[in-house]
Amino acid sequence: MGKVNVDHSKYRDIRFDIQDESAIMTDILETIPYEYPGKDVEVEIPTSEFTSVCPWSGLPDFAEITITFVPDRYLIEMKSLKYYLTSYRNVGIYQEHATRRILEEVVAVIQPKWMKVEALWNPRGGLGTRVTAEYNDQD
Repeated sequence: MGKVNVDHSKYRDIRFDIQDESAIMTDILETIPYEYPGKDVEVEIPTSEFTSVCPWSGLPDFAEITITFVPDRYLIEMKSLKYYLTSYRNVGIYQEHATRRILEEVVAVIQPKWMKVEALWNPRGGLGTRVTAEYNDQD
């Protein structure tokens, strides 16, 4: 069986339109008061619907994201979080940077005692990625 030569040059200039990070709607994040200050609870918010795009190719990246935190005075308002996460949909951003950015922006809004954002990115080309970013107000 001989080697087959395939001309892949037709793919060279293909790029899908992507948005830059200014499309991320950080200002939409809202809080609600945590009514039990001093009484710790752990809140876990999972979603399997997160998507952004590769900044190089514009191809979609899908992730299961879990945001876990111990509130101090505020909780995140869920509708605002949903809109915020959805605003990443067409943004070209590396997986590691998206995970870290989500942590930093949600921390800035709710000021928790502790937070972890874990993203399990779907495999592409046989390689998946798990990215974990963590914040502790004692650091």
